[in-house]
Amino acid sequence: MDLWRLGLVGLLLAAGMLYSVRAGKLTTAAAVTGGVLGLLIYLGSGFGGLALLALFFGLGTAASGWRVAEKRRLGLAEENKGRRTASQVVANAGVPGLLGLLAWQYPPAAPLAGLMLAGSFAAATADTLSSELGNVYGRRYYNILTLRPDARGLNGVVSLEGTLLGLAGTAVLAAAYGVGFGWGPALGWLLAAGTAGNLMDSVLGATLERRGVLGNNAVNFINTLTGALVAGGLGWWLG
Repeated sequence: MDLWRLGLVGLLLAAGMLYSVRAGKLTTAAAVTGGVLGLLIYLGSGFGGLALLALFFGLGTAASGWRVAEKRRLGLAEENKGRRTASQVVANAGVPGLLGLLAWQYPPAAPLAGLMLAGSFAAATADTLSSELGNVYGRRYYNILTLRPDARGLNGVVSLEGTLLGLAGTAVLAAAYGVGFGWGPALGWLLAAGTAGNLMDSVLGATLERRGVLGNNAVNFINTLTGALVAGGLGWWLG
């Protein structure tokens, strides 16, 4: 591995960590955790994987901050003023970090691990955009299990607008994967992966999270794991 590239990545990650802390996007512990996971992602999937991480973080941050005053008025804004903690970073990027580690240590698995990494970010992006923007632009809100009207912002409550916005976020991640790793059927697999992860998140929210069995971080981790497994399964079966 070229040392100058590794040094460049280190500088980019350090700059991102410093900006995130100063801008109030991440706690110090979260920034350090994100830097470590970002390094693992780079070691396993190169600048393409790092770009997917940056894209997810940028889209998620923008969605969380969009019309935040209205969200706060309605009691829908994130806790800690939207400043993400280390556990939240692990919940959203832990699976990609582990996949990066796998690809780095076992190069034959790198192509499939890279697809799974993209699937996990697609699912995380879909969940973030569908919830953050769906709470702003949704017109009618339904319980994912009963499809009956339910209160906006509750776990497991979805809207058509939020679901479509989540799908749009997945499409952006899929397009970025196509630019970095090549166009092909993987784009459709990533759309399916992002949708599956988002659906899993909503189902768990309506059941185990509402009952207090799982916390939000655990649900988000399962969301990204679902996206990774669906993308990897489709790639393995149809690739």
